Amino acid sequence: MSAMTPVFLLLSVQAAMGAFDNWWHHELQARLPQRPSARYELALHAAREAIYGVVFFGLAWFAWHGAWAALISALLLTELGITLADFLEEDRTRRLPPLERVLHTLLTISYGLFLGLMAPVLWGWLQQPTALVVAPHGWVSWLFTAFALGVWAWSVRNLRAVLRLRRVAASAPAAQPQAVPGDSLHHTAPATLVTGATGFVGSALVAQLVQGGQRVIVLTRDVLQARASLGPGVWAVDTLDAIPPETRIDAVVQLAGARVLGMPWTAARRRVLLASRVDTTMAVVALMRRLHHRPRVLVSASAVGFYGASPNASMEPLHEAAPPRPGEFQSDLCAAIEHEARRAEALGVRVVRLRLGVVLGNGGGAYPLQALSARLGLGAVLGHGRQAAPWIHLTDAVGLIRFALARNDVQGPINAVAPDGVSQRGFAQALAASLGQRVWLAMPAAPLRWALGEMSTLLLDGQNVVPQAALALGYQFVHPDLPGALRDLAAPRAEAGTQ
Repeated sequence: MSAMTPVFLLLSVQAAMGAFDNWWHHELQARLPQRPSARYELALHAAREAIYGVVFFGLAWFAWHGAWAALISALLLTELGITLADFLEEDRTRRLPPLERVLHTLLTISYGLFLGLMAPVLWGWLQQPTALVVAPHGWVSWLFTAFALGVWAWSVRNLRAVLRLRRVAASAPAAQPQAVPGDSLHHTAPATLVTGATGFVGSALVAQLVQGGQRVIVLTRDVLQARASLGPGVWAVDTLDAIPPETRIDAVVQLAGARVLGMPWTAARRRVLLASRVDTTMAVVALMRRLHHRPRVLVSASAVGFYGASPNASMEPLHEAAPPRPGEFQSDLCAAIEHEARRAEALGVRVVRLRLGVVLGNGGGAYPLQALSARLGLGAVLGHGRQAAPWIHLTDAVGLIRFALARNDVQGPINAVAPDGVSQRGFAQALAASLGQRVWLAMPAAPLRWALGEMSTLLLDGQNVVPQAALALGYQFVHPDLPGALRDLAAPRAEAGTQ
């Protein structure tokens, strides 16, 4: 067995854990490339990934003798310093979930073992005359070349995100001065409370409210991340009990909730999805009861899943008076959210129940991955493709929330979808066309239903929802048709990802 065999085995484990950490925690959970406050952390990640690429490729093909051994030793020590700086930055800007903390611990231990294995190898190389000696390791060299290309690509991607987010931060207007906990103004100036404020729609809404000079209170699980990403003008709390009863809250927007599309809908996952929305709504109503001054309005978000997802009725136009479909999980979930929200009506609060379609925007949600698939020629028709695909541009999702906050005649259910209803086939084709591509693939329904269970209804059984109430009330959609909305999202611009 070669002296490098255990090194390659350990590096393979390190690469697998690092890839999972990047994709699951940094990309899907924390959404670092969409957060201007994460610029420094992303820069550290880009530097570390560039070093890993050199290490993977260099050890795969060469023996680093003499001064070259000193160079690679310096790179390994630099990576250690970057990791320590990354730990400090993460503790400053966000609260890591337990799995990410465990994974970082394992990565640190693994890297320490790697350094321990490399120490005698490097010492032996240092004793040799300076030379970069070609020393391939068969198929392992090609595998680690692939690893190197992967981390280099990710490094470039993170570096581009850093540069883009710097432009976004430089062009953003300064936040208006806001009251902070402890100020007399803190209890007297009316504020808007937003739950789920660090999410895709919530962060866009808060940015607009702050830019408009409004005081904003946010409920978040991660106060550090909220302060870093939303700015110092926002009061972030991790429990509504931290809000004193004399605080003047004019309006509440309830957007909190775990991702519906993602993990399978096991019994445990259903409990999480239900609790993340219903429990928060119950807590919001409980806060209203103890406030000395009741809010004017509660805008509570659910989804078009309220109407169920029957494939036989998927093209029937559904306006706000259409009933739910008891027994279907997504319908029961939305009905439970709305039931709790309506309890605020007994307190004299105007309640708006916003039923969102798929929100399209560059900063998160479904669009970025859908667009990536379409660019790669992997856009697909799902099932028969005739199921309705209700959608709304992020600009209009935020616009409807602000419309509901401002207009006293807006009450009850509001379908937050664009007037241009399309089928899933039509959506896939329009998305591909906006990116200069075509749809070549089709995914049969049966494998999706087998793999995803009831969650497959989100993809295969649509709701032909129409925004009857919004149009009747006079809301003017900024992006009423799908081709125009997709052109807007595909257009390159500095603020992409934060709109």
